[in-house]
Amino acid sequence: MRAVFLDYATVSFNRDLDPSALRRALPDLELRDHTPQAAVPEAIAGATVVALNKLRITRETIAASPDLKLIVLAATGTNNVDLEAARERGIAVCNLRDYCTASVVQHVLGTMLLLTQRLREYDALVRSGAWSRGDQFCLLDFPLRELAGRKLGIVGYGALGKGVARAASLALGMEVWIASRPGGEPRAGRHDLDELLSQVDVLSLHCPLTTLTQGLIGAPQLARMKPDALLINTARGALVDSQALADALRAGRLGGAAIDVLPQEPPVDGNPLLAPDIPHLIVTPHIAWAAREARQRCLDEMAANVEDFARGGHRGRVV
Repeated sequence: MRAVFLDYATVSFNRDLDPSALRRALPDLELRDHTPQAAVPEAIAGATVVALNKLRITRETIAASPDLKLIVLAATGTNNVDLEAARERGIAVCNLRDYCTASVVQHVLGTMLLLTQRLREYDALVRSGAWSRGDQFCLLDFPLRELAGRKLGIVGYGALGKGVARAASLALGMEVWIASRPGGEPRAGRHDLDELLSQVDVLSLHCPLTTLTQGLIGAPQLARMKPDALLINTARGALVDSQALADALRAGRLGGAAIDVLPQEPPVDGNPLLAPDIPHLIVTPHIAWAAREARQRCLDEMAANVEDFARGGHRGRVV
């Protein structure tokens, strides 16, 4: 089986991971660090298995790839593959589940604490000489608060949402509120999003990007949140209206935000959240998932999906 990994460098930076499990599953594997989107059809010509992270596999690409039998994603999200076209052609599609939970949990709690403890602001004060010039043993310029007993809202209660909820509850003593699935039926123990927004002190997004969740958090939703609440998005950039969030932070209508994902990645056309004058904002380049251990599990789980497919199994199958 000819196989090609189209964007290997998105997982293995400077080839820092061990691909041996993937090579055992796919002996005829070509590892391409980068493939321009326009070159995808040519790159996968004659391939039986295609592995990828964020490049798009469109209906047209599938139609032009008669040998393709399996698409293996190095991610949980599947919105970059035309699943209906794959289903029509009988092409299997596998994604990954629960491979980067520990990494995402660390990132969410880390950014939550960074914003709550005002660590950047206090570090800047010390570096400016303010502490050296002070007349007491500490500086109290920026108010701090404890997270214990405060409410954490989780939108998307899969492996990642559950991991964040568990860690925040056990380590920080937070009270967890779970949002109802957008467009889903009401469930016991879950809260309508509009109700949840006005109650939580921190909102963390972990749901997939669908037609129901695109623009899930816009100006009306931000207006319902407490003025000192935090928003954390490690899921998909298009869940949040970037301009509305920038406006809310500038106007002091939100306590802070940590954004790891943007609608366009990389943001070659810019984004309102990249402006330098937005207070209480952390923007990171889609790295919540990317601890080295998580990236290695990513490769190993992809290999396990391929091996199971070869045995006729359905491990990780979404199609």
